[in-house]
Amino acid sequence: MTTALPSLFVSHGAPLFAVDAGTTGPALTAWGATLPADLRGIVIMSPHWMARSPAVMTTPQPSTWHDFGGFPPALYALNYPAPGSPALGLEVIAALQEAGIAAKPDDTRPLDHGTWVPLMHLLPQATVPVVQVALPMGYGPREVYAMGAALAGLRAQGVLVMGSGSMTHNLAEFFGGERAVAPYVTEFSRWIEDTLSSGNLDALLAYRAQAPHASRAHPSEDHFLPLFFALGAAGPDARPDYLSREVMYSMLAMDAFTLQ
Repeated sequence: MTTALPSLFVSHGAPLFAVDAGTTGPALTAWGATLPADLRGIVIMSPHWMARSPAVMTTPQPSTWHDFGGFPPALYALNYPAPGSPALGLEVIAALQEAGIAAKPDDTRPLDHGTWVPLMHLLPQATVPVVQVALPMGYGPREVYAMGAALAGLRAQGVLVMGSGSMTHNLAEFFGGERAVAPYVTEFSRWIEDTLSSGNLDALLAYRAQAPHASRAHPSEDHFLPLFFALGAAGPDARPDYLSREVMYSMLAMDAFTLQ
């Protein structure tokens, strides 16, 4: 494969997204069906694996980790039996190290729900190898962008580079009972879309100060940072092609888009 794949950002929402697909799940499935048959692997960053320093999954057959509590029993019966790829994991480590980012392997890491829930929709056949990359504690947008940029070359080698997070993620508002879309969710999400579309990387990297309602949309940054992983892999000239702008539970923006 010589044509570089786009990178992908997905909002994985609540764990219920696995069974309550909304319109985002089918959109991911439809786009996943367009991926090449010889897709070599998926390299994905999820905020549900945070490590003290950069780490990369080299688990040969990662288990499906139900890393949540208090949800319907049906969720705990779900399994995403995709293989891992120790070889691809080592390639990722080498690329990070070449960029000056010291990374170590983790050969016991399972698939957390930030990975397997969206992949159940994107690639339901679960045959493509999956390699997770940890989100290092203390990293900000620039550092995560640099991690993605270090892996940009994999896109021309049959590897889909993904960031899985959430366009908005204020869980303090999750149980408020409101079902109309909260205005701040729309204002923040569309500012991000407009800024991505204009290619204003500096503004994106400074979103915390420049985006409307940034601290309300993300009281902590962990679920937003994977966007910069996907953006770094795509490069500064990339523009988004949106697959979904759905909002669930009034405050969880489920934006998903490719970057190329």
